[in-house]
Amino acid sequence: MLLDRNDAVTGGVRHRSFPGCSVVGAFARSYGRVARRYCPLSLVGVPGSPSNKELRMRRNNLLGDYLRACRERVSPADVGFKGTGQRRVTGLRREEVALLAGISANYYLRLEQGRDRSPSEQVLQSLARALRLDQTETAHLLALGRPPSARSGSREMNVPASIRQLLLALELPAFVQDEHFDVVASNPLAQALSPTLRPGRNRMLSVFLDPDERALFADWEIITEHLVASFRASVAASAGDWRTTQLVDELSARDARFRELWAGHTVVAMVDRPPVRFDHPNLGILTVTRENLAVDGPGALRLMIYHAEPGTDDHAKLKLLGAEARSR
Repeated sequence: MLLDRNDAVTGGVRHRSFPGCSVVGAFARSYGRVARRYCPLSLVGVPGSPSNKELRMRRNNLLGDYLRACRERVSPADVGFKGTGQRRVTGLRREEVALLAGISANYYLRLEQGRDRSPSEQVLQSLARALRLDQTETAHLLALGRPPSARSGSREMNVPASIRQLLLALELPAFVQDEHFDVVASNPLAQALSPTLRPGRNRMLSVFLDPDERALFADWEIITEHLVASFRASVAASAGDWRTTQLVDELSARDARFRELWAGHTVVAMVDRPPVRFDHPNLGILTVTRENLAVDGPGALRLMIYHAEPGTDDHAKLKLLGAEARSR
C-alpha cells in the first residue's frame, strides 16, 4: 500500500498525519498510548484516540503536563504523607499537592487538566514549593504559567552585525542559535568542527537524527540528556508555537531516545553545562567547554563558543582546526 508523506495507516485505518510526524504502522502498534501521547496529531481517526478538540487542549496543556510530571516524581514519604494505604498513582495524589500548596483540590485539578490557564504567580510559587522544585524548575514552571509568547515560530532572526563580526574575529568554533536551537549564523571553525553547525540546520534534529553528528559526540547519551533539558527550558515561553510543535513531533516520531527524555520533563539552566567531548575524524578526542551567552536584542539569540584551556592538548587541537578552516 503506497502512502504519500502526509498519510498513515494504523490498525487498518488511513488517516492524515501532522507534517514532520510520520508515526505509522509498526510504531503505533508497538507504542499505542505512548505514540498518541508524543505525536497525537498523527493518530487522528484511530479507534480510541482523542478527538480533535481534546488534541488541541492536550497540545496546549504544557503547564498541566509539567505539573503532572513533577507530581509523579515526589515521594509521599518525603513530604510527610505516610501510611496512606495502597496507592494507585506514582508519586503524589492531586489532592495531596493541593493540600501542600494551600489551594483547593478542584482548582489544582483544573490546572492539571488545562481547564484553568491563568494561575497567579503566588499559586505557581506555592506549587513549586509543594513539588520541591529547584530554582531552574521553578523558573520553568513560572514561564509555562505566563501568557503565550506573541512571537511567531517561523520568523526570521536578524543577527546583529557586531555579532557577525565577532564570529569572524574569534579563533574558536562559534555559532548563534535561536530559542528553538536553529543555527542562524556560524564561523568557519564551527563548520570545520561539524558540517551541521551552519545556518539553516537545527541542533536538535542534527544531534538526534544525523548519524555523522551522533558519531561526533563521544558521550552522546550525556549530551542528549542535557540538550533536551536545555531545549525544554529554552522554549518554555513559546512551547506551543508552530516551530516547537514541529520539532517535538518530528523527533518524537523518529527517535526513541528523544521520546524517553522528553517524557521526563527535566529542565536545566543554560549555565549548567558539562564539558563536551568530540570524536573528530581529523583531531581525535577533543574536550572543550561550551559558553552559552545571550545576544542583546529583541530576539532570544544565544552565542555559543567552544574553547579549551590554553597550553593543553585540546587547545592545540583547536589551533589545528583553525588552520584546517582557513585552508578550505
